[in-house]
Amino acid sequence: MLKPKSMHPLLVIALGTLLYSSAGYASVEGTLIAIQSKVVNVILPLAAVLGLVYAAFSFVSGSPNARSHLILAIVGASLGFGAQSLVAFIRGLVN
Repeated sequence: MLKPKSMHPLLVIALGTLLYSSAGYASVEGTLIAIQSKVVNVILPLAAVLGLVYAAFSFVSGSPNARSHLILAIVGASLGFGAQSLVAFIRGLVN
């Protein structure tokens, strides 16, 4: 029987604290805005920087996939750092 993969407990606690710290004291809309803010302002730029670091190490180590890692890291970084602008643009189109 296959066991389901589980997340590391400390990672779950850290993400829960980061994302849902104000969930008990706000409305649903306020909570969703807070979660969006944390994801867009903290998690996406951090993931973009980590992707660029991984691509740099891949390039330095001479990996044959270094070029694709670099391209994906640049696309991820531009989405990560431009996410707030994309959200504002989409919100403006909807309103």
